[in-house]
Amino acid sequence: MPLSEATEPRTAVGALTGSLKTLLIRGLLAGLIAGLLAATVGYFVGEPKIDAAIAIEEAAGGGHTHGEAAEPAAAGAPAEEEEAEVSRPGQKAGQFLALGLAGMAFGALFACAANVARRHTTLSGPRLALGLAAGGWLAIVAVPFFKYPANPPAVGDPETINDRTWLWVAVVLLGFAAVGLAVYAYRLLNGQLDTVRLIGATAVFVLVTAIGYILLPGIDEVKADFPPSLLWQFRVASLAETATLWAALGLAFAALTEFAARGVREPAAVAA
Repeated sequence: MPLSEATEPRTAVGALTGSLKTLLIRGLLAGLIAGLLAATVGYFVGEPKIDAAIAIEEAAGGGHTHGEAAEPAAAGAPAEEEEAEVSRPGQKAGQFLALGLAGMAFGALFACAANVARRHTTLSGPRLALGLAAGGWLAIVAVPFFKYPANPPAVGDPETINDRTWLWVAVVLLGFAAVGLAVYAYRLLNGQLDTVRLIGATAVFVLVTAIGYILLPGIDEVKADFPPSLLWQFRVASLAETATLWAALGLAFAALTEFAARGVREPAAVAA
């Protein structure tokens, strides 16, 4: 058997092949799947915690129903107009649309990152997809979460929302810097034992993250009377939802990559 015939299937399986357009379509589909799975986790795991937090917020605000206007202060006094709010059932159903679209957006960015990364690595397509998903989760979810964890309704001062938003952006940039420098350290140690390279990359990641955590200000707006167990459960649910998104994105992209490689390999085998 000629050498080209023997190595062609291996190349098809090992490489992340296809044009950028192909990768984008693959990323959009994987992102849609990931977003819907994350929304399912959010619906069954996160929404009950949000309902409980809203009940606490309403009780503290005088028992008004969430999303309804307050009663007039005196007979004949005009009620203050409030902007129409989406009902809780609408919010619960709407997260499938929102996370589906968000997943597709992440999938498109994921495909662009894979298109660049495949030129600088020998990892197979599935392994590259899983590695990118792990890096994305670390940068966008893990590093921000452990500095500024998610808070449920009734937690946080509305007047500080802009400051908290910019701090979240800063910690996401920190996450990208930590992951990027860790990958650079891993590549810099090329030729060393794999364990040495992993230890070096991990040390760089931890060091950069720790420095960033020290420099960024802390935020603690949790009220003293807010139930600690509910706060912990909400944050775990939030982490589970985002972890599902990134794990499903990486696995779906990897699976679609293998399916595509198998489709290329089978015609080659028939031709041989």
